[in-house]
Formats: sequence, structure tokens, C-alpha cells
Amino acid sequence: MITENFEQCSPEWFAARLGRPSASQFDKVITTKGERSKQRTKYMYQLAGERISGAREESYTNAAMQRGTEMEPEARALYELLHDAQVDQVGMCYKDEARLFSCSPDGLVGPTGGLEIKCPSMAVHIEYLMGGKLPTDYYQQVHGSLLITGREWWDFASYYPGIKPLIVRVYPDEKFLAALESELICFCEELAEVVEKIK
Repeated sequence: MITENFEQCSPEWFAARLGRPSASQFDKVITTKGERSKQRTKYMYQLAGERISGAREESYTNAAMQRGTEMEPEARALYELLHDAQVDQVGMCYKDEARLFSCSPDGLVGPTGGLEIKCPSMAVHIEYLMGGKLPTDYYQQVHGSLLITGREWWDFASYYPGIKPLIVRVYPDEKFLAALESELICFCEELAEVVEKIK
């Protein structure tokens, strides 16, 4: 694993993500069943456009998303307290020197773990608590982080003030990780071909 220690959402961070698949978007490459996503081509064209233009389109952010970002340090501190653990923040991680795809963890925990934090609305947090497992919406992101970092486990944490948190430990699904890596390599090869064809 290779790490970059610039601050997330900094100009350097956005520049590093430009035109490169990132774990938070892996659901646009592959489904939870290991099949190609219907969003795959559109996502590929978006990344191709970023590579060619050197610019990214502004992404949509609403008040709930902004609140979630602002509450993340509070959620991280609670996790550290509950687990008596130190969470190290990094800007970005790559699987190897090729740097074909990346993830931006909410934290690395000790030598073997990682952390993904979500601070959803009250209703969604209750929904996650009732489910008691990794929400399907984040399956590809969490497994993508496991693939890229090579960590043994990844904790998914959902946080809302005044309500107990949900913390679920996720271990690698080796069959899915094999499918994910294979699809990502194919995706990156096709992305390079698209860029070469239209630039």
C-alpha cells in the first residue's frame, strides 16, 4: 500500500483523484453480486473527460451531506474512545505503484484495520441500526478499501448525536475482492483506450 498524506478535499487531494476510479465510486464499476454496473460506461466517460481536460465538474452537495462532513471528527473521536484505539488519518491510498485506483479512508486503525464513517440523517441512522450490518450502499466502497490497503478488517461506523452508534466490523469477501480487482483492471484499461481515442 502507498499512502499520500495531504488533507482530504484539499486541492492536492482533488488533483490526485482526477480521472482515477476511487473506492467511493466503485459501485459504478461493479455491483454487489460481482457483475458490471449499468453506470460503468457513464463513469468511465466522466473520468476520461477529467483526464483530458484536467478539470472536474462540481459535484452536488446538500445541507445533509455538509453536516455529515462536519460531524465526522466527532464520530471519529467517539470511535477512538469506544475502542481505545488511535485512528490515523491519511489523504489517499493506492494498492501499488501503478496507482490505477485509490481510496480515501476515514482512518487507518492500528496495523491491521480501517474505518469508514457515515453521519446520515436521523431516519437513515435508525435504519442502519435496525439492519445491524454493513449497508448495501457501502459494500463496494468498504471492500474497495480492503482491496487497496490489504488490511485484515474494516469498521463501518454510522453516527448520529444522542443515539447509539452502529459499528460493524467487515472482513474481506475474497470472492468479491477477486471480481472487484479484475473489473477495476479491465475498467482502467478501457479508460486508457477511451482517452487515447478522443484526446
